[in-house]
Order: sequence, then structure tokens, then C-alpha cells
Amino acid sequence: MGTYLNLVVLLSLCSLSLGQDCSTQLLENMDFPGTDIKFFYSPDVDHCQQLCTQHPSCLFFTFIRADWTRDNRHFYCYLKTTPTGQPNVRTPLLGVTSGFSLNTCTTELQPCLPKVYNNVDFPGADYRSLFTADYEECQRACTQDPGCQFFTFVNELFTPEKIRYKCHLKFSWSIPVTPVVEKQTGAVSGFSHNIQITRQSKTACEGKLFPNTGIPGNDLMVLPAASPGHCQALCFAHPSCTYFSFDRNVFSCNLKNNNNEMVTVAKEGTTSGLPSRFCQPDDNWVKVAHEGVDFPFSDIRFELVDDADICQGKCNEDSTCQFYSYIKKTSSRHDYRRRCYLKRAITMSAPPRITKLANVVSGFQLRTCV
Repeated sequence: MGTYLNLVVLLSLCSLSLGQDCSTQLLENMDFPGTDIKFFYSPDVDHCQQLCTQHPSCLFFTFIRADWTRDNRHFYCYLKTTPTGQPNVRTPLLGVTSGFSLNTCTTELQPCLPKVYNNVDFPGADYRSLFTADYEECQRACTQDPGCQFFTFVNELFTPEKIRYKCHLKFSWSIPVTPVVEKQTGAVSGFSHNIQITRQSKTACEGKLFPNTGIPGNDLMVLPAASPGHCQALCFAHPSCTYFSFDRNVFSCNLKNNNNEMVTVAKEGTTSGLPSRFCQPDDNWVKVAHEGVDFPFSDIRFELVDDADICQGKCNEDSTCQFYSYIKKTSSRHDYRRRCYLKRAITMSAPPRITKLANVVSGFQLRTCV
């Protein structure tokens, strides 16, 4: 599974064995230096803490606030971990706030993020814009659009004048994206049956698949995917995806954007298709176990079980598990046999960048607040 995976598993097991307690305390002007896993952007410390809670390995974090003065870093959220579950060092430092994951405190998977942020921009990730009377109307537009996760509104004082009152709707993934999908003899991988991709309509429907068909060009992005159904779900979730192509040989999902035409060609091993729209999509893709496929990384923990069906059940029972990989008893990797790796990815609203900018207001959709 790789050195990194072994380290993450070890850290996860150690932290569980030590029984990390729920700690909601935020430590203002206190740094937890080192032991970084990754950094994200967050508009405030509460959002940073929620990112840490959703990350499979994060146990604590340090957030660089807007009043930080040592360099031009602001809104940086550093996710961290140690084998003990506690910071190795705590150092007083102005302009930062540190705290701990809430994964032992809550099972809330999609937190409500009601705050708005004046003079803060969420640049990038735009897929649609419109003009609204105020930021409240912009936030309502984001909340009512299933593809919108966050927004930035340009107010009446902004320069240049021609984009005043402009509301930018923005996207981030609200369904799990497996970071890697690869062939692996002796492995079985799949998804939690509790994954839900919701639309406002409850009418069930299916998209259209074109076997052994490619659609060249017009790539929006390329993501790992386990099956045509998984790729179709990713296309459904992205508001700019008009159609897709899935290559089963390399597990690549090519999301594409062209509202004017769709040119297809015969291509062995590739399935292309259209997402379902304005309905509740078919979720049969989450019920398929993929033989000979591994989803490395993103481990929450592993347990020893006797078969892949039990591993699937473990993932279904754990509200934090989104996907899994099981190593069979017949695997050539003797040290990993019978391991059931439970996994997850961050699916909360997460801007790709955050900066200070006068006369704008940014915030999040409120669908998770009802």
C-alpha cells in the first residue's frame, strides 16, 4: 500500500488506541508547529476545524487568521497529526488559532456554515454568475442551486462599477472523489451504500451510457473513477459537466463541457455518457464491489475481517466511511491479508483560495442548515 499508507494507518491506529477525547477548545494565539499533513484555505477557524474533522488523518490543526502580520499568509488552515494524537509542541504565536478534530464529538458529516465574510473573496471555482440586489439574494441563489457550494458577491461600492451587484456561484465536490483508483490483484474496493447525491426532485431517473464510445476533446477535468456509473455520478454532481468519457483501462473519468455539440467516435474500453438531470439519479454504482481494484490512501483505519462483504458492511455501518478497500486472504501481500481499510474524503464546502478584497461578501450555501 506504500510507505505513506503504512504511516497513515499506524497514526490512525495509535490515535484510536489512545482513545482521544472530544476537545472543542480553541487556543487563540497558540501554534502547533510541524507534523503537517496538508493545508487548505478557510475563512475562519470554525471552518478549518470542520476540515480537520472531515479529513481521514487529521487530529489537530493551526489556522492563520486575517490579523496575521509576519508574512502574506492569511486564511491558511494547516491539518496535522501525530502518533499520540496530541501536538508535539505548543508555541505562543500572535495571529494564529489552534484546535482539535471534532471526529470524537460529532457524526455530523455536512456542517452548517451560516456565516458571511465581509471584504473576503473566494476566487476561482466559478461556474455561473448573475446580478442580485444584495448578498442575501446571492446566498439564496447559491442555496437553491444544487451545484453551488459557496459564493462571492460584489457590493455597490466595488470598483470597477460595471461588475457591482454581481453574484458569483462556485463549486466544490459534495460527493467523495477517490484520490487514486488502480488495479491490484487480491483487492476488492467499493463505496458505502449510504452515499447520497441529492437533487430537489425526488423523481428517479437514469442517464444515458454509450459503450465502446469516446468523446474527444472538450475536457473540463480528469478524475479517478471506478466505473462508468461512478464517472456519471461525478458528471451529475458538477454543474459545468455536459457529458463524460470513462476509460476502464486506466480508471480515468474525463468530465467534458460543450453545450453546442457532442461528437462521438468508436473506442474500445471507453464508455461515454450523459448525466441525468432534474431528477434523483440512479445510485446503483455505489452497490458494486470492484474485484481487482484498490483505492489507496484516505484511510480512516483498518480492521481485520474475513471477506469483502463484511468489509462492505463495516463501511455501511460507519457514518464517516465513504469507500473501502479489502485485501483478500489469498493476496500475495501477506502482511495486508484480511485488512479492511475504511476511507473518506472531504466533501464539505471548501474554496480553493481565499483572499482579502474590499467591498465583496463571501459565504456558503445553507442547504445543510435545514
